[in-house]
Amino acid sequence: MSITAPTSSAPTAPVAVRRALLSVSDKTGLLDFARALHGHGVELLSTGGTAKALRDAGLPVRDVAEITGFPEMMDGRVKTLHPMVHGGLLALRDNADHVAAMETHGIGAIDLLVVNLYPFEETVAKGADYATCVENIDIGGPAMIRAASKNHAFVAVVTDVEDYAAVLAQLAENGGTTYAFRQRLALTAYARTAAYDTAVSTWLAAAIEEPAPRYRSFAGKLAQTLRYGENPHQKAAFYLDGSARPGVATARQWQGKELSYNNINDTDAAFELVAEFAGQGPAVAIIKHANPCGVGKGATLSEAYQRAYRCDTTSAFGGIVALNQTLDAATAEEIVKIFTEVVIAPDATEEAKAVFAAKKNLRLLTTGALPDSKTGFLSVRQVSGGFLVQDSDVDSVTPADLKVVTQRAPSGQELEDLFFAWKVAKHVKSNAIVYVKDGATVGVGAGQMSRVDSTMIGARKAGEIAAAEGLSESPAVGSVAASDAFFPFPDGIEVLAANGVRAIIQPGGSMNDKAVIEAADRLGLAMVLTGQRHFRH
Repeated sequence: MSITAPTSSAPTAPVAVRRALLSVSDKTGLLDFARALHGHGVELLSTGGTAKALRDAGLPVRDVAEITGFPEMMDGRVKTLHPMVHGGLLALRDNADHVAAMETHGIGAIDLLVVNLYPFEETVAKGADYATCVENIDIGGPAMIRAASKNHAFVAVVTDVEDYAAVLAQLAENGGTTYAFRQRLALTAYARTAAYDTAVSTWLAAAIEEPAPRYRSFAGKLAQTLRYGENPHQKAAFYLDGSARPGVATARQWQGKELSYNNINDTDAAFELVAEFAGQGPAVAIIKHANPCGVGKGATLSEAYQRAYRCDTTSAFGGIVALNQTLDAATAEEIVKIFTEVVIAPDATEEAKAVFAAKKNLRLLTTGALPDSKTGFLSVRQVSGGFLVQDSDVDSVTPADLKVVTQRAPSGQELEDLFFAWKVAKHVKSNAIVYVKDGATVGVGAGQMSRVDSTMIGARKAGEIAAAEGLSESPAVGSVAASDAFFPFPDGIEVLAANGVRAIIQPGGSMNDKAVIEAADRLGLAMVLTGQRHFRH
């Protein structure tokens, strides 16, 4: 059986707006917009609180209840779900049968629909209980939006206050709305209802503790169109998911050029890393291509920066700097000694901003707070034909979780550095090896196919520090090391020991754990196992 739908072609001339239905939760700009519509001779229909606001402002408005012949009922759950409304939105104006049905049943055409939805996302964000969240799921709004969007050949639909000015410009310039304009409005409207349903389904999945719902969707609102993506030939844009987690998406930019795709990605990586050291004194992370090239703690933020920078002065050029405390002038003076792309911190003093003001291309972002490194979120990665979803890696270890497996246990200072190295290794691309001494990285080996290669690279970086500073020995001597996953063979342990490492933290779990531990004992190393790995691909 085939179904033949009514045929319709989009009007070539602008469609006049004679009748508009306004029903909004967010009343920002509503009265000025409605006054302007009234000035263009548009009849105003409305519901509930919106109608009251218009009427209180002295505007003539007809209640939808008057049009439908039914009062709002069931606490407002039922008011617009009626043929007098949906017929006015869905009727094809160039279809004789539709026009006849409208005349027979006294259905008036609605040329403009203005709806923004119940504040469901805001209600969830406030931590409302289950019943309150359910009551803030809009039904009539999405139904009207979808109806008007489907009939965009004749009806303009506005779901965002940002489009009010554009609608008025259309009326002033064209005497109505053009087809291309209504198409763009319909696109925004469909995306808005999709995002709204995404918010509801995501909330419900969390509420009933369903980790893998049958269908999973994600949504975002455009924050900015980017100049390009990872490379100049790739188009890109940045979308916000509505999360209040402090970071690059919620930050205030004080100065500098527009952030690029790579800037945003690297800045996020840097800030999430430095957040691991919240409440642990001044800490600074320097990131390049999503990997840390230096992380340091210090008595002051300036000292922490210098210790992070020391780890890899070459890679730090053009990098991203993240701080876990308010940026001060002394630290700003250190940062501007080399070219830096972005600096992100919870806050910045006026003196620090003044230091940066001379560096017009340096971007300064402040977030108001650090993200909670123990609070998880969904991590999403696209693959051909689908996407992978997982909880973010928020697990951490405590001293009680560690298992000493060697004859020698780590000293107090070694244990402190081991925890530092473990936090950093969590943010290094696998295979990851991190050398740490006295609360600062002295070598990082990242992203290698072989773990022993990462071990050698980290040692080489430490050797470069010694060469640059004219030291008699590498700062790796007397250091500790972290590995994000187990050592499959003793060779990595042997490289670490040969470069002066005295203690190692690693997950364990290899078939060769016994041989690896024996090698550590033979070389006089202390080794602790976490039972937890931190792959980052």
